[in-house]
Amino acid sequence: MKFGDLTFQQIREYAASGCLVVVPTGCTEQQGPHLPVDTDTWFAETLCLAAADHAGAMYSLDVLVLPALPFGPTPEHRGFGSGYIDLPQEIHEQVVGAVLQSLADQGFERIVAWRGCGQHALGHVVERFNREHRGQARAFWPEIPFHDIWMRMGNPDNPGGHADAFATSITLHLRPRSVRREHIVNPESQPVDWGDPNLDFSRHTSTGVIGDPTEATPELGARLWNAVVQRVAKTFKELAETPVESG
Repeated sequence: MKFGDLTFQQIREYAASGCLVVVPTGCTEQQGPHLPVDTDTWFAETLCLAAADHAGAMYSLDVLVLPALPFGPTPEHRGFGSGYIDLPQEIHEQVVGAVLQSLADQGFERIVAWRGCGQHALGHVVERFNREHRGQARAFWPEIPFHDIWMRMGNPDNPGGHADAFATSITLHLRPRSVRREHIVNPESQPVDWGDPNLDFSRHTSTGVIGDPTEATPELGARLWNAVVQRVAKTFKELAETPVESG
């Protein structure tokens, strides 16, 4: 159900059928010394595709997934000097808004903007879209379940936050060759105020990692991955059943 694999006639048919469509928003930024800088983009698209497949198998739900947007605002990573593409917030909002509008123009009624980076703030873009398209189309900006799943299945004393044991475990499970295992170390990072508008990771961690990734294993990654896919597939089902008129 990759949007990019289809012809325009097929996409027109899916839009007319009321198909849910998903826009993964990724980013390019440092992921500590052990993960590649495309991790968030890769994870967002891979997860949305897997959840779409699961939703199809479990709920007979059609879900189209767009290619993940690879760039977003990453000012908190500038302190590490390389490995980032920092898209200004206003440009990011304009790009996502234009994507939502393009999909609405094609007849899609329910559109999910999936947050691939925890620091992306697009809720008000979705709210504005819904005000302007009330009764015709509706966009969604669901909460990501990663922290909740980690606290239930992982070590709650190691909540992490970035390139942590959660992300590293799943990458070891799905994409092991991309992980520089010899560079997985505990940075002894300091707590982060995620609401700080001037957040600078370099003030909180020497490696760019928030949390302790040394607890990561492929086996844990497999369990986390299955839980995340099931949760997101259920979210897609709930959003697909949400009335457009109430947006």
